[in-house]
Amino acid sequence: MKLSVKAPAKINLSLDIVSKRPDGYHDVAMVMQAVSLYDTVTVSDEVDESVTDDVVVTCDDPAIPTDSRNIVCKAAKAFFRYCDITPVKISVDIKKNIPSQAGLAGGSTDAAAVILAMNRIFDTKLNSSQMCEIGSNVGADVPFCIVGGTMHAKGIGTDMSKLPNLTKCSILICKPDVCVSTAEAYAKADSRENKGFIVTDEVVKMIFRRNLRGVCQCLYNDFEVVMQLDEINAIKKTMVKNKALGACMSGSGSAVYGIFLNEKTALNCKEVMQSEFEKLYVCSPIKGGCEIV
Repeated sequence: MKLSVKAPAKINLSLDIVSKRPDGYHDVAMVMQAVSLYDTVTVSDEVDESVTDDVVVTCDDPAIPTDSRNIVCKAAKAFFRYCDITPVKISVDIKKNIPSQAGLAGGSTDAAAVILAMNRIFDTKLNSSQMCEIGSNVGADVPFCIVGGTMHAKGIGTDMSKLPNLTKCSILICKPDVCVSTAEAYAKADSRENKGFIVTDEVVKMIFRRNLRGVCQCLYNDFEVVMQLDEINAIKKTMVKNKALGACMSGSGSAVYGIFLNEKTALNCKEVMQSEFEKLYVCSPIKGGCEIV
């Protein structure tokens, strides 16, 4: 059987680093939002037996590894292990639209797509909670990418509760060439004094009140604050100058998004920015996660 899955990107409406855990991970508080920027992941169990790899990965982006370093390999093995199924060879073809090293969960959503597809291919009838359990052993963002929508996440990011859908709006994502070191960002966050408040709590309140402008006034990312990258700040200023209600870096970066009342203003801002930036994407919030097509 061969199945294709639409795998959406995510943005962080908030990201608070709460504390460092004894196991080296960090407790966080976040609001995550799935958006209509998709990779297409095609999974098949129809693989030539002469192939030596357990998971055969192909991708149209040469920058993406297609060996065991790709997170989709980890996802496939975790699925077989969880379901106690003797592994068989599978192929995974990834059509990339989500930019990598952006803080948009591009790898995690591909892994989530593989779990979703394998659940159908092997007729294991797992529910979303069980698939999320598999995903939590693969990467912290994978469970969110399985369920999508608008979620309040705690712990290492896998303890999630559903929020009301974000009010209708348009989102412009800009991925600059600058790269952010997640390890360096965490180190800087760990070395500062406790900021004493959780911005995520305010974002959650505004979402429940259906107050889009209030949400946009509360957009926050600890990584962005501790790194203070000039290019990130400049992109945010350009977006706000061109009618974004608010702008923020997503995840560990370096993608920046702006939230606009409608698609027209988002497209106008994209036009202003496209002479300087190549990777610009206008999308919308969506109510779900990975979806078989």
